[in-house]
Amino acid sequence: MSFNKIKVLLCLILSLSTLTFVQAEQLSNAAGNKKKSASVSTNGNFSAYLFVYFTGNRKEEEQIHFAISDNGYNFKALNQDKPVISSETISLSGGVRDPHILRCEDGKTFYMVATDMVCGKGWNSNRGMVLLKSTDLVNWTSTAIHIPTAFPNEFGDVLRVWAPQTIFDPTVGKYMVYFSMLKSGEGDYDKIYYSYANKDFTALETTPKQLFFNPTKTACIDGDIVKAFGQYHLFYKTEGAEKGIKKAVSDKLTGEWKTVDGLLQQTSSHVEGAGVFKLNNSNYWILMYDMYTSGRYQFTKGSDLEHFKVIDQDVTMDFHPRHGTVMPITREEAERLTNKWVSIPAIFESAKAKGLKKINIVVDTIAKKVCYPVSTTTDLSSFNPGLNNFAGVSIVPDKAVDFTKGGVKYTIKIAGKKPETYTVEAVKNHNPVLDGYYADPEILYSEKTGKFYIYPTSDGFTNWSGNYFKCFSSDNLVDWTDQGVILQLGKDVKWATRNAWAPCIIEKKINGQYKYFYYFTAAQQIGVAVSDNPTGPFIDLGKPLIEKRPEGITRGQVIDQDVFTDPKTGKSYLYWGNGFMTGAELNEDMTSIKQETLTILKPDNTFREGTYVFYRKGIYYFMWSEDDTRSENYRVRYATSTSPLGTFTISKDNLVIAKDTESAIFGTGHNSVLQIPGKDEWYIVYHRFNYPKGITQGDAAGYNREVCIDKMEFNVDGSIKQVIPTHKGIDPVKL
Repeated sequence: MSFNKIKVLLCLILSLSTLTFVQAEQLSNAAGNKKKSASVSTNGNFSAYLFVYFTGNRKEEEQIHFAISDNGYNFKALNQDKPVISSETISLSGGVRDPHILRCEDGKTFYMVATDMVCGKGWNSNRGMVLLKSTDLVNWTSTAIHIPTAFPNEFGDVLRVWAPQTIFDPTVGKYMVYFSMLKSGEGDYDKIYYSYANKDFTALETTPKQLFFNPTKTACIDGDIVKAFGQYHLFYKTEGAEKGIKKAVSDKLTGEWKTVDGLLQQTSSHVEGAGVFKLNNSNYWILMYDMYTSGRYQFTKGSDLEHFKVIDQDVTMDFHPRHGTVMPITREEAERLTNKWVSIPAIFESAKAKGLKKINIVVDTIAKKVCYPVSTTTDLSSFNPGLNNFAGVSIVPDKAVDFTKGGVKYTIKIAGKKPETYTVEAVKNHNPVLDGYYADPEILYSEKTGKFYIYPTSDGFTNWSGNYFKCFSSDNLVDWTDQGVILQLGKDVKWATRNAWAPCIIEKKINGQYKYFYYFTAAQQIGVAVSDNPTGPFIDLGKPLIEKRPEGITRGQVIDQDVFTDPKTGKSYLYWGNGFMTGAELNEDMTSIKQETLTILKPDNTFREGTYVFYRKGIYYFMWSEDDTRSENYRVRYATSTSPLGTFTISKDNLVIAKDTESAIFGTGHNSVLQIPGKDEWYIVYHRFNYPKGITQGDAAGYNREVCIDKMEFNVDGSIKQVIPTHKGIDPVKL
């Protein structure tokens, strides 16, 4: 075959390539020829992936972020999850969302497009997009496109322009930018439009035309087009009777699109921002989407672009992405990104060894020291932190070593930079007690099972947006087992889908059988679910137990319930409130309250939320949290009473637990208390800011919290000794 024929063949292959991920497969096949063009030989060997995304709905989160992966499953944020491009410098609004990245037909130029928008200005506030161009993935030029200005006659009245993406159209030899748009007018709905970019990718040179509309005549947004199996596949979000991710297919980009029956998402949660990419050297495709009300992504996998299975168990990220896209990259490109945006601390923080408390790794760049907190079962005589070996990074040692004799010297070399040596130690601190982000812990000792249980708020979701509850069990208060999700809003709880907060539970023996009554906050209302076992399954009452503030209370939220059984009378009580404290006796069914007993309790002005009640030696103790959970000064105070609904006695020295600046422990609050059965031995269970990063996160520290346990002691007069929070935690407790 002549060189010219080979060249023609390669051009044909490239002309059929439409989306970056399909190009990966085609260029790889073309690389098998004995004679190759320079662009193919340089960019055909894809061995990694670049994930572009934004992180949230606040202006400072509406920025472009990068993450990379060597396998398409395990992603690590670049630049320590800080923006890689400033929205202020590229957009008209000051923020960008929904970034999409594309490798061009030459194999070495990259286009990126994003919604020009700050959602704080309103969902109908944006009218345009940003076009970006790069030849190295590091340096980008940009142009902001304002649709009403660019096309005043046809689209001067457009209300919003969302989620642009780019694809090469071989029929015209140009790059198509497609996006959803809503025009003003009664009864109109979002449709997907397209326009062709100019050769410099700095403007849209054709008037937008309709590419696709939802046959149900409801909103159609977040389009993502892939070419495979001889057709174009359009994944989009639909509204109306069917809500979720659907697909349409066409033989031509601007031809007739035929919808495919059924929804593709594998969840009952709300989804948007579908993104599809092909795994390198594989026949499998990944369909990922933003579970925007759950605060997380879901990854699914399939081979035919129609049938997908959840693979969340195989996927890891050290960041919380919103609506983004993934593009395969070469090792050379990955090394270039590493050199620009990977730091020594990021490499140490990438450790993924079993038993490692990943969110509590401490890297001291001044003293050049690293501390790895590990579980009590970790063998420190042969421990390998499992550092992520980014492209272009060398790590010595790169195997298991003995940490029992003190710190171990690690030397890391990033391509193009000088090597650095750190002293690394591994310690068995017991706080936090749960692995991951959790808050508002409720602790229970079950007489039925003889075990301890913690029921927390599932944390780590922007603006407390978690929608499920989990349970953890232990025999000794130190080693905890994840029992999984015990209650899912929207699925197990039909009357609420958001803000799963601050549960509490009580064990009652009724007619000789143990019952568990689980009270929880959902959508700022209080519900109750019942089970025969401390780990469930729990059956929701089917409606809220408490829906609104008590009469006469005009401020605050109906949240943060606590349940308490008086050992003197056997009567049970429910307490709740944020900004106010309310208590009432529960009926014998434990799923309704005696309205005539409802009492507005009166702590002092330090009360904010998180009531917790317990009884000791004739005294009723009422605890609460002061300040805001986003504040480093969030802390616990208490009062005493002679009855479950009585008046309070508040001493001047009523602080139970507060921050310890010297130990970098902050935001200690929203607690529960445990008495070891048959003993005057007490423990306080509370949440704090994540250590060590929480204090640097601003308001985000208030929803990136972790659960700890420390011992609580009393003075002779019954007053509580102030607890000093620790990293060490408590020793295992034997019953």
